[in-house]
Amino acid sequence: MAADTLKSTTGASAPGGLRRLLLDNGALTALIVLVIALSALSGDFLTTDNLLNIGVQAAVTAILAFGVTFVIVSAGIDLSVGSVAALSATVLAWSATNHGVPVFLALVLAVATGVAAGLVNGFLIAYGKLPPFIATLAMLSVARGLSLVISGGVPIPFPDSVSHLGDTLGDWLPVPVLVMVLMGVIAAVVLGRTYIGRSMYAIGGNEEAARLSGLRVKRQKLAIYALSGVFAAVAGVVLASRLSSAQPQAADGYELDAIAAVVIGGASLAGGTGKASGTLIGALILAVLRNGLNLLNVSAFWQQVVIGVVIALAVLLDTVRRKAGATPVAAGTGGGNKGRQAATYALAAVVTVAVVGATSLLHGGSASTTPKMGLSLSTLNNPFFVQIRTGAQAEAKKLGVDLTVTDAQNDASQQANQLQNFTTAGQGAIIVNPVDSDAASNSVKAADKARIPVIAVDRGVNKASVDALVASDNVAGGELAAKTLAEKLGGKGRIVVLQGQAGTSAARERAAGFARGLKAYPGIRVVAQQPADFDRTKGLDVMSNLLQAHPDVQGVIAANDEMALGAIKAVGSEAGRSVQVVGFDGTPDGLKAVKDGTLYASVAQQPTQLGRIAVDNALRAVQGKKVEPTVKVPVKVVTKDNVAGFSG
Repeated sequence: MAADTLKSTTGASAPGGLRRLLLDNGALTALIVLVIALSALSGDFLTTDNLLNIGVQAAVTAILAFGVTFVIVSAGIDLSVGSVAALSATVLAWSATNHGVPVFLALVLAVATGVAAGLVNGFLIAYGKLPPFIATLAMLSVARGLSLVISGGVPIPFPDSVSHLGDTLGDWLPVPVLVMVLMGVIAAVVLGRTYIGRSMYAIGGNEEAARLSGLRVKRQKLAIYALSGVFAAVAGVVLASRLSSAQPQAADGYELDAIAAVVIGGASLAGGTGKASGTLIGALILAVLRNGLNLLNVSAFWQQVVIGVVIALAVLLDTVRRKAGATPVAAGTGGGNKGRQAATYALAAVVTVAVVGATSLLHGGSASTTPKMGLSLSTLNNPFFVQIRTGAQAEAKKLGVDLTVTDAQNDASQQANQLQNFTTAGQGAIIVNPVDSDAASNSVKAADKARIPVIAVDRGVNKASVDALVASDNVAGGELAAKTLAEKLGGKGRIVVLQGQAGTSAARERAAGFARGLKAYPGIRVVAQQPADFDRTKGLDVMSNLLQAHPDVQGVIAANDEMALGAIKAVGSEAGRSVQVVGFDGTPDGLKAVKDGTLYASVAQQPTQLGRIAVDNALRAVQGKKVEPTVKVPVKVVTKDNVAGFSG
């Protein structure tokens, strides 16, 4: 897309020329090798639908990365782009949906939000003399916090007219891919054809020399970070359009993917080199890796390892390339290299098509008769969902089902990608434990359109049809937890409520149940309510802080056992004596604490049974048998009196 930023030494021999070609196009070479390898390993990879899926899944990361390219080329860093994307989308949805602002004006406000965040970053760096890492790290926290404040921690429905950005044209061409290409062209033009683009390379190459040559470095940095904010805002709008809602926790950690895409694409963190086409290739490599590893049923944990290794190899390649004699050139120079680069891309395309066409013959045999299913869990960083997986895998093995399990890591966008991968891979059925009930709707609709049965487990899917919902009632469970603690305290006392991760449906539903259950006990006073993100460490920290202000609390309700266990650590020896703690989920560690007497009770949802029943119903749907639309797994209060006979 943009002009080359590296110029090879002249007079190389033929073998040296090939080596130089591979070094200077390392990212492209890696992408070709990945496509060929995955085409050989999975017959589901090389389909039109799956390749378009890869484009959609790369779009948000690529758009963010184009903006980050400007910053890295100028020897800076921007850690705030993921949070700025979420904040911009939240501003758009909040203004248009909640306050009736015209959609066009709401879009302008969203982009202005990105610009404002970028200008603040630029001002702190250029005039405040803060290191880019510190300034943008601060903005990461500020933007995420503002997103939660504006939304109240609850996803906001996106305007229908803007949600079309997540649709397809002609029922096949995804709009996010078109937006990605458009933003890529803009980034390439800015880098290769404009004064500010040349300034980026000059500042990244030698900031002091750029200043002495008359370049207004401080003003240029303001513009560079403002541009990064604009691209982050566009990425946020595209992401929210795919999910049909602005998620306050959306794009969490995407800044790392964006930086990785830029580095994999050949840019140097030292500044002075980088191009839009390389960044696009880097984003595609990440998307291809995730897509292919999903199709090959590689563990979500190993996927993180693989991507980390790829990033390390990309940086190593950059070091080798520099040692081999590559030298940076100014943007827009090296006209001869442009034609050579175009020829390289054309040759790469021809070679890839030829080799992939040959490998596709490997998958021309008869298809397996083993039923295939995909299970997308909201997270595997929580014992409750690990138990769902355990129950599902045990039942799948018993029934002879090939079950692929993925971990969405509490990221609604990542889960949307996984569900799309399941759909294009032709899974016989899909089981989904939604990160957010609204955000999963578009992906479930796509599966319904492909006539793939969908079973929701633990949480339902809003605005979409599922064949069955296998769940216990979070609201009813919350009421039961409140009743259990209130009765233990004799209907009077001061308590603390530890809430789940803001923006998740489970946190909202359980909190609603707590509130509803406590209404029947006016003598119970809630002195504090704080989120601890379903995490044991955060539960410990939050409870420790609350005890400083409320040392006389007599009870704690936690929205899951992990936070309850953290609260027990904070309370210390008083847990189970003067302070009663009630958890939720009935996890193994939670049940052990109940046996020990430190946790008074856990509202157990029997997660192993949830996983088992979900697989059983999915197979029935595949076989065309009748499936009940709602299968309720009862919750049960587990105390020291009945824990010995309980099995989740």
